[in-house]
Amino acid sequence: MKRKRCAALCCLVAMLAANAGCSKTDAIHVPQIAAKQVLKVDNEAYTLPQAKVYLLNYQNLYGSVAGADLWQYGNQDGSLEAYVKNLTISQMTKILSMDSLAKSRGIVLEEAELANTYKAAKEYFASLNEQELEYLQADETDIQKLYEDYALAQKLYISLTADINSEVSDDEARIMNAMQIVVADSKTAKEVKKALAGGGDFATLANSYNEADEVTIQFGRGELPEKVEKAAFALGNGETTDYIKTKNGYYFIYCVNKFNEELTDANKLKIVKKREKAAFGDVYDAYIKTISKKMYQKVWDDVVVEHSEGIASDRFFEVYQMYCGGSL
Repeated sequence: MKRKRCAALCCLVAMLAANAGCSKTDAIHVPQIAAKQVLKVDNEAYTLPQAKVYLLNYQNLYGSVAGADLWQYGNQDGSLEAYVKNLTISQMTKILSMDSLAKSRGIVLEEAELANTYKAAKEYFASLNEQELEYLQADETDIQKLYEDYALAQKLYISLTADINSEVSDDEARIMNAMQIVVADSKTAKEVKKALAGGGDFATLANSYNEADEVTIQFGRGELPEKVEKAAFALGNGETTDYIKTKNGYYFIYCVNKFNEELTDANKLKIVKKREKAAFGDVYDAYIKTISKKMYQKVWDDVVVEHSEGIASDRFFEVYQMYCGGSL
């Protein structure tokens, strides 16, 4: 079954350049709504309240690991705040760009899809407490727009990847469990070869000779040097290669399990996602070169991530999946 999800594919938008020809009088006449915008892609824009919905969720989703509060221990240099703010801009740019591409292809949300985004918006907005609402300054209409945009971007992705071949053979996806000995010079490689030929235990010799970071490894196609992969994949369980000379040194591979079924099945999904990413990227990357993008940098720079117990909402994407399914 085809999985319709998109990996992260977007860079930050270009910074808004100063308008050298604009006088102080000209600046006074800039419409007030523009000052409240954070990002504009073609004719669609996200306002500061809408952007802060993404920011709020990202700061809480990425602000803790295994119960540890990263805002307390991992943001002394401001790197965590910079990360979540950059992630917010990157995601919004991707969504608006994908929506522009969708509209150019005549892709729109059907009535039932719109109804689902309305239900999601209603539930998520109702989950916000007074402190979060004060911080966001967003209303239910803002949440509705965000969900509609997200759903349209997802529909575009499904459309562009619908014809991707989801069949992956066991051989293409095969994951092998093994042990390795990697040494830098031929003299040491010959010593290892002699020891193995004399009945030496591979694991014991690996602990003495291996110069790579790990002895126990698992790998699939394209993860080891080509000659090493070819020799390793020809092994049966319990078999060992001769030394294999590469530009990075000499390899010995011992096969523990030539076909890890569980990891192979998981790798099939990764391969399909890679195919989808390539098919989507070919169209998307070409399209974004043709559209205009504008960021209101000063507005965004002035935003400070407010982290407290009362500002803890992180269910924006979870609620979307409940009503609309899938994610980007």
